[in-house]
Amino acid sequence: MHSYILTQINYHLNLQNMHKSLILACLFLILTFHLDAQNSRWQQHVEYKMDIDFNVENHTYKGKQTISYTNNSPDNLNKLFYHLYFNAFQPGSMMDVRSITIEDPDRRVGSRISSLNEDEIGYQKVKSLKLNGKKLKFKTSGTILEVQLPEPILSGETVELEMVFNAQVPTQIRRSGRDNAEGISYSMTQWYPKLCEYDYQGWHSNPYVGREFHGIWGDFDVSITIDSDFVIGGTGYLQNPESIGYGYAEDPTSRPKKHTWRFLAPNVHDFAWGADPDYTHKSYVRKDGMTMHFFYQEGEETKENWEMLPEIMDKAFDYINERFGQYPYEQYSFIQGGDGGMEYPMATLITGKRTLGSLVGVSVHELMHSWFQMMLGTNESLYSWMDEGFTTFGTNETMNYLSGLGYIPGRKEVQNPFSRTYQGYSYLIQSGKEEPLSTHADHFQTNYAYGNASYTKGCVFLKQMEYVVGQEVFARAIKRYFEEWKFKHPNPNDFIRVFEKESGLELDWYREYMVNSTHFIDYSLESFGQSKTSRKGTDIVINRIGLMPMPLDVAVTNKKGDIVTYSIPLVIMRGNKITNRKEKNWKAAEAWPWTNRSYTLTIPVDPDKISNIQIDPSGGLADQDDENNTLN
Repeated sequence: MHSYILTQINYHLNLQNMHKSLILACLFLILTFHLDAQNSRWQQHVEYKMDIDFNVENHTYKGKQTISYTNNSPDNLNKLFYHLYFNAFQPGSMMDVRSITIEDPDRRVGSRISSLNEDEIGYQKVKSLKLNGKKLKFKTSGTILEVQLPEPILSGETVELEMVFNAQVPTQIRRSGRDNAEGISYSMTQWYPKLCEYDYQGWHSNPYVGREFHGIWGDFDVSITIDSDFVIGGTGYLQNPESIGYGYAEDPTSRPKKHTWRFLAPNVHDFAWGADPDYTHKSYVRKDGMTMHFFYQEGEETKENWEMLPEIMDKAFDYINERFGQYPYEQYSFIQGGDGGMEYPMATLITGKRTLGSLVGVSVHELMHSWFQMMLGTNESLYSWMDEGFTTFGTNETMNYLSGLGYIPGRKEVQNPFSRTYQGYSYLIQSGKEEPLSTHADHFQTNYAYGNASYTKGCVFLKQMEYVVGQEVFARAIKRYFEEWKFKHPNPNDFIRVFEKESGLELDWYREYMVNSTHFIDYSLESFGQSKTSRKGTDIVINRIGLMPMPLDVAVTNKKGDIVTYSIPLVIMRGNKITNRKEKNWKAAEAWPWTNRSYTLTIPVDPDKISNIQIDPSGGLADQDDENNTLN
């Protein structure tokens, strides 16, 4: 098409001058439209239908899966990939090798995979696969099924993929499995052959070594046939509660050997469930109509705390909805299971024998993932900090709010709930093990570096953004980010652009330093004294020691106790943050060129009237040495 347009341009240049401008303008619009269409952020779409027949005697199941797959990309696809996550739980797998060779293995994994017996391993074995009724050839490569297509799936085409597979549930090791440490029968996560994502960055067929995920938005229709004494909770809306005696409503002695549970889950990118014959199920309907479900084994270590959990999580939903955006689904399930806490659409699996504070903490954290990953579906393998870090931010704020309501034993609401997170980031810098946030989640050299980058520095990234743009702008921008990018796959630039639009500032420098480097922040107050340019003024000399530039708030207190805060932006911001402080207590200062290691702030105050000068009185700056941030 481009060659045609250029030919037309050359032809029309020979026309009369009075027509040239109009013709070129029209052709430019055509070309621009064409390029915009090419660069639009398309997304693939899937519709899963799965029928599962479960054998609790030997922990295996048979599955039939039909996927309606729409190729919304501009590309014709010559191959497909599926995740076969359970294959990771076999001796010699990539997850096994990674765990026994990494410097600091996850204590839940260690060398446990290496010692699994045949009846303890996990597997997913594809027996047959068809595309529009025609058999396909495929190859199993560890945790990935490789499928070469005889004919491409064309751009814009919708095809039907039919699969028959068998699987065995591994002994509980990491996230998925049977018979976890608390006696839950089945934690069914990463349990089905899952079509890999193809997006604007290409295929994402990452082998499973134990970390993060990425999935295609779609709808799930899942039927699970299992022994009738089992109770299931998970993703999706249960379609047949009456026929299965949900909540043990019918006479247990009249049950058939098996029940089939059918769930529908719209617009999600994964499906998870837990099952146990001893689950207690309770529900709580919120004022907005959304229902919370709670599945747990009732006992001395669980009964009291799990009975208190619904009221507390109701308050958590209130806060999170207001702060980050309205939860759009009709239900959410808290399910005892797994090996700690792990998030999934409309549900989480968490270990349940905890103190109340710990139970609330893990529940809030996994619930926050409903916003950062379950609705804002970043590729968490590439951008784990946008998932775990932003979730940690929301967790800190929500737990502080709940503490203020008196729901967390031994905790009170504090002015800065991020102080320990900032301290953890400092420890990471001092450790010498820090790697850039741009590192793929699977490729961090230590679990320590991955965890602290993703959870800790990712949280600092978001909290510091509030410092850069101001609280009011941040509050608007974080909800705008949700509204513009929910049910999509936002990347770091998408996030930054929302905040640039809301603040009117240039913020790409912040992304580049925080995400693509390990440069840290350190400023110092060097001196203050009589101004060289103003007879009744003071020169305050500030030095930048660290390599990362940042805007600064500098608070000056006079001997009467009055405080004026001077906001020093960076030149590259092309503006200053908007503050909700009163004008007389807040002053905009001249911008600091990032190339200059020293800056002089001149203020119209006699040095003899100053009692104290402080960099960053709010604590929003991740300055690595605050001992040199004060002069008096």
